[in-house]
Amino acid sequence: MRSKTNALLRCFFYTRNLFPTLLIESMPSNLILFNKPFRVLSQFSAEGDKATLARYIDIPEFYPAGRLDFDSEGLLLLTNQGALQHVIASPDFKLPKTYWVQVEGNISDEALEKLRQGVELKDGVTKPAEAEHMKEPDIWDRVPPVRHRENIPTSWLSLQIREGKNRQVRRMTAAVGFPTLRLIRYAIGPYTLENTEVGQWKHIEPTDNLLKEVIQFEAQRQRKTASPNRRRPSEKKQQRPQGNKVSHGEGMARRKPSPKPTSRPRRK
Repeated sequence: MRSKTNALLRCFFYTRNLFPTLLIESMPSNLILFNKPFRVLSQFSAEGDKATLARYIDIPEFYPAGRLDFDSEGLLLLTNQGALQHVIASPDFKLPKTYWVQVEGNISDEALEKLRQGVELKDGVTKPAEAEHMKEPDIWDRVPPVRHRENIPTSWLSLQIREGKNRQVRRMTAAVGFPTLRLIRYAIGPYTLENTEVGQWKHIEPTDNLLKEVIQFEAQRQRKTASPNRRRPSEKKQQRPQGNKVSHGEGMARRKPSPKPTSRPRRK
């Protein structure tokens, strides 16, 4: 089944000439899954004394497909293909993102229902989400550890969203009365942190559905580029109407030459 899909995709790329730089045979090396540690920037460029991806990944031309906050942990996808990066990062393609969230207090069923229905934030109401209680996961220790008050318990929930507002998960749990203490992104679409230790990365293979999304995105972009209704700037200048208006000194209004008056012989 996999070989048939790849053959169809290769045929599509070469016959339609969409983006020949993205070869199906090399696709497994075009996507990286990384388990980002706490307090690591989702970028390679230096910013003060903060740790960056360059400390963990030494492969040129790969960039994050989306972001994960400095103080959040977990799954980050990287790619060296622009179309793949766009499809993964854009909310338009509806790749769900699943988070494991440790909050202050025992989160109530009422709070979970509010998260499911949508929470009003300063920049609008969030879309409906999937929110469930979960047991404390068997995961790595955070360095430094989470600070919490001994007389206030903590609890965990699984939250799946399909949008990407700034620090959305933290603001959502705070809005329902349970501040986030620790935030781990466990999954993006079909990709999860399973069998990937913190600070480790591995090459992964794009799924058939993801490849089809990339094809549709590239086809749409090609159609826009090749639209017959678009004219080059030079063509627009050539087709400018030669009217009688004066506009910013571009030309003078044309007038019909007035006939010269017929001279009459003077009387002596």
